Parts: sequence; C-alpha cells; structure tokens
Amino acid sequence: MSTVNTSPRDAAAPTPGRRAESEAVYAALGAGVVGAVYGFFVGVFAPDLQLAGQADSFAVWAAAGATVVAAVASTAEYWRARHRPGQEWRQSLPSWKFIVNTISVVIVHAALAFVAVYALYRVLAMGFIGLPIVTFWAVVLMSVTLGLTTWVVFLSVSAMTTQRMSTLLLAFIAIGTLTAMVTTPDPRWWTIHFSHLGTFEDDLSSWVFNGTLIAAGLLVTTFAVYIANDMRALAAAGVLENPRAPRTVPVLFVIMGIMLACVGVFPVDVNLALHNISASGMAAMFLVLLIGGPRFFRGMPRTYFVASWAFLAAMAASVILFIPAIGFFSLTAFEIIVFALVFGWIAVFIRFLGVAGRQD
Repeated sequence: MSTVNTSPRDAAAPTPGRRAESEAVYAALGAGVVGAVYGFFVGVFAPDLQLAGQADSFAVWAAAGATVVAAVASTAEYWRARHRPGQEWRQSLPSWKFIVNTISVVIVHAALAFVAVYALYRVLAMGFIGLPIVTFWAVVLMSVTLGLTTWVVFLSVSAMTTQRMSTLLLAFIAIGTLTAMVTTPDPRWWTIHFSHLGTFEDDLSSWVFNGTLIAAGLLVTTFAVYIANDMRALAAAGVLENPRAPRTVPVLFVIMGIMLACVGVFPVDVNLALHNISASGMAAMFLVLLIGGPRFFRGMPRTYFVASWAFLAAMAASVILFIPAIGFFSLTAFEIIVFALVFGWIAVFIRFLGVAGRQD
C-alpha cells in the first residue's frame, strides 16, 4: 500500500484563524444586540410566555430568532470563507455548484439552530415547570441565544472541512430525530414504524422530522464535493490507487443525498411508494459503497476495510433478524438500525479518509 507522510490537503487543513475568531466575536456581539431588541418586543407583545410546551412558547420564538441569525451568519461567512487559507479550492467550483453548496450549508445550519435551540428550551422547561418569561428575562435569554448561535455558526462555516461536515451531519441527524421523538403527539409511534414520526400533519414534530431528512440530504450532496476534493488529493499523492474513484464515489454520495431528501419530501402518508423507493435507494447506495470499497478505496488503511465488512455483516444480520420467519426486529427497530449503520459508516469513512496516507 502506497503511503506518504502528509497529503496535500493535510498541509493546509483549514482551521479558524485569529481573524476569523475575532470576526466571530464581533458578529456574536451584533447578534446579541439584535437579540436583545427582539426579546424586548417578544416580552412586550407576548407577555408571560412559558419556556416550552405550548404552540406559542418562548422556545418557538427563540428557535425562530436563532434560525434567522444562523442563516445570515452562515450565508455571509461561507461565501467569504472561500478566500481563507485551505479553502481556496472552492473558488474553482462551477458557479452553480458553489451556489448549491452554499444553500445546502445555510439550510443545515439554520435548521440545526432551530432544533438545537428548541430542544434546549424544552429541556430547560422540564427543570423550570410553569416558569413565565417576563420581559427582562426575554431580553437576556434572547440576546444570549442569538449571540451564541451566531458565534458557533460563524466559526463552523469559516473553516469547513470534510471531517467537520460529517460531524455536523451526524449532530444534525441526531438532534433532529430526537427532537421529533420527544415532541410527537403519539407517544407510541415506535409501535408502528420510524417514518411514522413524519405523518402528523401540521404538527411541529413532523415538520422537524421531515425537515431534518430533507436538509440532511442536501448536506450529503454538498458533502460529496468535499469528498471529491479529498479523494483527488489522495489520488494525486498516490495513496488511492483507483484514478476513477474521485469521480465515481461523489456521484454515489449525491444519489444517496437525493434519496435521503426524498424520504422527507414524500412521507409515508403522502406517497408510500415514493417514500419506500427513496429509502431503498439510499440503502442501495450504501451497499454499493460498502461492497465496492475494495475497488473504490484501494490504498486506504486496512482497518477501514475491516470496519466496512463489520458494517456489512451488521446490515446482513439486521435483515435476517427482521424477516418474518424470525421476526426478532420490529420494523421500527430495523429502520433505526439501518439508519444508524448508514451514518455510522459515513463517520468511519470520513475519519479514515482524513488519515489515509499518514504513517503515524
């Protein structure tokens, strides 16, 4: 197996520099001021809001505000960050691809801001049951919420890497699905199937669940651009032995992302056939990447292939335990396990892609 000490992309691995850190603080302070004003109007025109648990609660107002500042911060900084060290390769992307990537990154950061803030206030409401939010605390909490959201989002998009994007994807999927689970109007949703979470029309939990799948699918398509850049660098360094892999693998990820988004676009109660086709298509791309790994990723560390075969074995075992003749797994358990295996493998793949070619 060919090895090198450091791949070209490692030599200039982008991290937030001093300028980006300073700009993030200033952006957070500005958002904090906006949040204070926003909180004042919320406190005045919607007095004595509960932290959470109502259709019109402080959690919803805070999450909405966080969504707006996250969208603004991610749009501005992701656009500007292409000039930062280690991000220059994005300038060579076709305009349409760069715009699509920007939209995907903005949507995911905005959606993650909403579900994270909403989930946080739902948890706080469990510790402060019945606590009304008066104007003073509305100002303070909204200022802190919008300021911290802007700071985190600004730094996230200022030095986006494949590894950071995979972490963002996993965090988004986890927070979004857990939020949908704890807010669903049917506490026994798990007795039916996983996708049942997205079937409650006009309920926030279903919007969160389906929106999470759609936004995550968009992020996976953007993810493919970063994977292509990393794989081209590894192929040029002689680490990856298949010269066509940097073109083939990203296409498979794009298809996987589109299929994942379509799972959310077509809930089971809207179009069962398209929902199942989309879910099956995503699983099929996963299997192609797993089974085709020895050809696509020849040159990757041996441990990666050991892990991949373990994922494939787990998938096969899950299918066997789900078939009616055995029936050990319910449909919900099977769907959740497959879901976890897909995104678990993505995390492992990206980690090994980041260290491929190193000798340490």
